[in-house]
Amino acid sequence: MHACSFCYQSFPISPAGFLTLKNTDSAYMSFLESSGFTFKADGSFHLAYSTKHELKEKILPLALFFADKPWLAAIHSGMKEEKTSFHDLQLVCAHILNEETVHLIQNGTFVSHLQPIIHAQSGRLYGYESLLRAMDQEISPYRLFQTAVETNMQSVLDKKAREAAIKAKASHIPAGIKSFINFLPSTIYNPEYCLKHTFDIVKKYGVSPQDLVFEVVETEKIEDVVHLKKVLNVYRENGMKVALDDLGAGYATLDMLHELQPDYVKIDRHYISNCHSDTEKQAFVSNVIAIGKKLGIQVLGEGVETEEEFAFLREKGIDFIQGYLIGKPSAKPVIPMILAG
Repeated sequence: MHACSFCYQSFPISPAGFLTLKNTDSAYMSFLESSGFTFKADGSFHLAYSTKHELKEKILPLALFFADKPWLAAIHSGMKEEKTSFHDLQLVCAHILNEETVHLIQNGTFVSHLQPIIHAQSGRLYGYESLLRAMDQEISPYRLFQTAVETNMQSVLDKKAREAAIKAKASHIPAGIKSFINFLPSTIYNPEYCLKHTFDIVKKYGVSPQDLVFEVVETEKIEDVVHLKKVLNVYRENGMKVALDDLGAGYATLDMLHELQPDYVKIDRHYISNCHSDTEKQAFVSNVIAIGKKLGIQVLGEGVETEEEFAFLREKGIDFIQGYLIGKPSAKPVIPMILAG
């Protein structure tokens, strides 16, 4: 399998031109013609637009009307030598409505903000989690990643996030201190090929692979566990560690923990919040710590915000702590002031 064909890129949107639709179903001919489209001999429908604002106004109702139907769409200037590239109508609509954010994902500059992680028992600094931010842009990380999903550009953004994190490690984090880097396994179709860029960046900046921990974050169900194991093994074969993020939330389950056996596991903040006073959360946390000790997996509690939560987790023998109590994400690494004594 050649990986390049899966790494989706943005496509140009002409400031004026034509919106072309294709579908084998002729039942909607009257509707489209009444909407201003012209039917062509090749079975396609064409609609001229003179501004991008006009294009947005025209395509959104169509995308809503054909939400559950397999229509293809293309945006082109109408020049004869131009090659027309068709995509799913919903995808084209997402690119048009989010053009500025798509351009940022494709061409923007990104940096990592760093949140500290400490040893629960000693209070010593252990590492930092790298969190993607757009440089000089007022856009939330949620908006960035949501747009990437809607426009099928997760691979592009995920790759840039890994690169920004490795640069931050080289510039701001001393040797021997871990750097936790999120990645979406669904964007890595051929790990030997897709991760080559990441490994080249590691070598370029002189970062020790042993200082890098790659975290599996997945909002969708992991259908191919065998493939995911292969991705994790490629990281490990190159001297890096792997972690399972958000255990207990969504599809990051205890069964997945047994199946993957990562080097680290992060307990989702839902189970950390008020864990000192909630018996159900206490049972879950204690169970994860026990499984971790049995399987040789180090356990981290994320989202720790109070001294009471910290004290409970430390008493239960958790390995590492992360959260606002320890330090908030920042452009340059903050040295935590909390000492577990």
